[in-house]
Amino acid sequence: MPLLNTKSASPTQKFLEVDQIKDDVAILKNGELRAIIECSSLNFALKSEEEQNAITYAYQNFLNSLDFSLEFVIHSRKLDISEYLIFLEEKQKTQENELLKLQTTEYLDFIKSLTELANIMSKKFYVIIPFAAVQAKELGFADKLTSLVSPPKIQKFDTEKFKSYKDQLIQRVDFVKMGIRGMGIVSEQLTTEQLIKLFYELYNPGEKIAGKEVEMTEFGV
Repeated sequence: MPLLNTKSASPTQKFLEVDQIKDDVAILKNGELRAIIECSSLNFALKSEEEQNAITYAYQNFLNSLDFSLEFVIHSRKLDISEYLIFLEEKQKTQENELLKLQTTEYLDFIKSLTELANIMSKKFYVIIPFAAVQAKELGFADKLTSLVSPPKIQKFDTEKFKSYKDQLIQRVDFVKMGIRGMGIVSEQLTTEQLIKLFYELYNPGEKIAGKEVEMTEFGV
């Protein structure tokens, strides 16, 4: 999904699907819209059998009520605790009480050894909600091969159409949020800034957008 302007984008980025991010919505090159909501986790195994059955039935009813497709994404990445380690090291240096200083040192060593022995992962849960004014046709093998050689032309629409399409997309977002709320899951739609941060970190693994001066125009906004 290209976030950089196509003028300065690398050849690889030109084949990615997102054209721009605007008003909390990702706009694809083919003119379709995508909203992304982030969801809280739910420890199903710790629920009673009665609660598990209720959640399962609620999920079934939710899926049966949909008249559009959804994509569920679980994003796993190694937990970055470098800032926490720096915080502990600073505490260790400034601690005046010898006993507390010793305890801080032991705790710091424990955290370092734990992260070296095991990959501690963080997981985030997303639902991607689509909207297309016209349903895109299913591409055959020849069409997909052609699109690799010559990427399809970017579809554009005016402000009025965008507002109309976005309003219909938000109706779907509200419907999805209401449906998963019945399962005890809290959700929130990602804003423009959150979408930029998400895509930036997805396509720049190991880097953080925090602290960087990133121009909104670089992301097609």
